[in-house]
Amino acid sequence: MSEKTSTWILWTTIGRKVLLALSGLALFFFLIFHLLGNFTLFVKDPGIFNQYAYTLERMGFILYVMEGLLILTFLVHILDAIFVTLENRKARSSSYYKEGNAGKPSRKSLSSKTMIYTGLLVFAFVVFHVKMFKYGAHYVAQNSNIRDLHRLVVECFKTDYIVISYCIAMILLGLHLRHAFFSAFQSLGIAHPKYTPYIEKLGILFAIAIAGGFLSIPVWIYFH
Repeated sequence: MSEKTSTWILWTTIGRKVLLALSGLALFFFLIFHLLGNFTLFVKDPGIFNQYAYTLERMGFILYVMEGLLILTFLVHILDAIFVTLENRKARSSSYYKEGNAGKPSRKSLSSKTMIYTGLLVFAFVVFHVKMFKYGAHYVAQNSNIRDLHRLVVECFKTDYIVISYCIAMILLGLHLRHAFFSAFQSLGIAHPKYTPYIEKLGILFAIAIAGGFLSIPVWIYFH
């Protein structure tokens, strides 16, 4: 790598961490939006969820652009995470002695130590999720010409192994988000002894709310 290229901020460790943080926060807000839309599955009328999905489909070219940006964000986040992890391991003279939570003042935890693994597993789940619902069976809703995605979701979440896999994936997502939210702010230089503990607690709250919210949907449908 030339000296000129090495000075480019995006190729530095700091640059990669900033990209990792920004892409992570973008995915975080996408999860909130996606969860709010999926909460319409709790409504008794299947047409509400189907109309929500149909509204997205009607966006046409705009939806394709948004999906492309989302895929790009995922790829940037994953590649930067791999690079940063390898760089951190290379810079570390010896591996951590203690597994799991290290206690205060250290912020090392099971969540922080498994970020790369939970991230890759969640990404694999996303591919499975998209294949199942976006490209799954195309039913047509009664008295309309729109896709009955609600029926497909219910059929899938009445299957044991699918519900179990979703629950495991959401637990991994929560574990990933538990450290990711705080880490993103830290990478962006937004850290202060007075506010950092609150950001960390807020991250834990968001992780529980988002992962728990997604997890509640297949469980509710399965037992409903």
